[in-house]
Amino acid sequence: MLYHLLYPLADQFPAFNVFRYLTFRTGGAVMTALVISFLIGPYLIRLLRIRQKGGQPIRDDGPESHLLTKQGTPTMGGLMILIAVVFSTLLWADLANGFVWVALGVTVSYGVIGFLDDYLKVSRRNHKGLPGKMKLLLQFAFALAAALWCVRLMPEHLSTTLAVPFFKGTLVNLGWFFPVFGVFVMVGASNSVNLTDGLDGLAIVPVMIAAGVFMLIAYLVGNSVFSGYLQLHYVPGTGELATFLGALVGGGLGFLWYNAPPARVFMGDTGSLALGGALGAVSVITKHELVLAIVGGLFVLETVSVIVQVMSFKLTGKRVFRMAPLHHHFEKKGWAEPTIVIRFWIIATILALIGLSTLKLR
Repeated sequence: MLYHLLYPLADQFPAFNVFRYLTFRTGGAVMTALVISFLIGPYLIRLLRIRQKGGQPIRDDGPESHLLTKQGTPTMGGLMILIAVVFSTLLWADLANGFVWVALGVTVSYGVIGFLDDYLKVSRRNHKGLPGKMKLLLQFAFALAAALWCVRLMPEHLSTTLAVPFFKGTLVNLGWFFPVFGVFVMVGASNSVNLTDGLDGLAIVPVMIAAGVFMLIAYLVGNSVFSGYLQLHYVPGTGELATFLGALVGGGLGFLWYNAPPARVFMGDTGSLALGGALGAVSVITKHELVLAIVGGLFVLETVSVIVQVMSFKLTGKRVFRMAPLHHHFEKKGWAEPTIVIRFWIIATILALIGLSTLKLR
């Protein structure tokens, strides 16, 4: 919005020329989202406490400590992040850029799905919300629309291709299967973040780390000079996603202020589904879907632990982990919650650095 309102006036007011710089607008998006989170956080948490009475329902089959330490904590805190991200992006991004609307569309639509899920859990006082099949159907539908939109917006030679990390110039043409692959990436990323969101601060920091990495990737991929130097596949217009991801980082930082142990609010599915979907959508747009699996390796690990646990129990009647997802396994082993959270943050940072290395090692 500011880009369209103020940059055209740069001839009369030279100071407004800064709005043409993507780095300036990204910084503005970070700070705006952070301030919005700080401003609305206390009021939103108070409102959620009043509306939800007993807070988020705690699973009886979860770690016993959660029944004592997390009882009464409100959920749907992801609304704080969504409001901050949407408002900040609309304020600082070039709204004529189609990729910005794809990312916002996936984020908001997945946030709505998560909100419905959280609302049913709270209103029914039960940890079961939307039926699993219904939730997946909605996720698949929105992701398919986004994937097809991406195909239309991208250059023809890249629209249905998959880039392979570490290999220069390698593109695998998936043809008609590409939208299906894009759906898999977005839905998988969304649900992986959702599975990781089980301890105070556990999911939001790795999400911010991944968003920071993809903020740089989007900027480089959308710049013909840098993408040429690094031998990345140039996708015109993707640089504008840096403002969106900057808003996500700022909103995430603001949310962490209230979600740090002991959490005053949980993000719920409202936040986790939206944030995972956002990362998945950006990875599809920037042609770095496989890099997301590296940068977001912590989310992949948590998901794999659930799959392994379920398959092992169904096939052999035995459990590989004391409890899944993986962070609950370490809780059952006696690790303190802050220990698990901080060590998982360290893992997420290491994986992010490995993911960044793919930009040069090709």
